[in-house]
Amino acid sequence: MNRALIGIRGEPTPEGMARILNALEALEGVQEVQAAGPAQVMVAYDPQALTVMDLIRVIREEGFLAGML
Repeated sequence: MNRALIGIRGEPTPEGMARILNALEALEGVQEVQAAGPAQVMVAYDPQALTVMDLIRVIREEGFLAGML
C-alpha cells in the first residue's frame, strides 16, 4: 500500500470536500481516504491498481484543481 498527500487548490467547502472524499473512496484500489487539512487529502492506495495521477484525475473530475504535495 502506498500513501499520497494531495493538495487541493483553494479551500473546498465542506460539501466539496465530502464529494472529493466520496469519489476517491469509490475507486477500486483505494484502501483509506482522510482529510489531512482544510485543502489536503491523504490517500492509501494499491500501486498495482492506481497511480497518483489517477487520484488527481478523480479530484479534477469533481471540479477542483489538485496536485501531489
